[in-house]
Amino acid sequence: MSSGKVKTGQLWSKSKDELIKQLGELKTELSQLRIQKIVSSGTKLTKIHDLRKSIARVLTVINAKQRAQLRLFYKGKKYLPLDLRPKQTRAIRRRLSPEDASRVLEKTKKRQTHFPQRKFAVKAA
Repeated sequence: MSSGKVKTGQLWSKSKDELIKQLGELKTELSQLRIQKIVSSGTKLTKIHDLRKSIARVLTVINAKQRAQLRLFYKGKKYLPLDLRPKQTRAIRRRLSPEDASRVLEKTKKRQTHFPQRKFAVKAA
């Protein structure tokens, strides 16, 4: 194949099978280049670098597509897997939800209705 650099924009339109096939080709090419580097004295380092980055791009696209599919699958469900939930700080995750925070206990409601804030008349002097 000897494609060199892989453009990420072209990878998004490919199916999973095509991506896995391309990944296999890139990996075999990389292993051949590593063997050539050992046998011959010529430097293949830039080509090896480009191939490694291309493999990373293909893997990234595969993973991103997989996560997008999982997000669609869990869209209306009650629970989301932990890795698909929004990443927040520990404190924010443990904080009360806005709905729970705005709730008022029955006892507090009664106290507010029976003993409201007192109103004072100010004398005009």
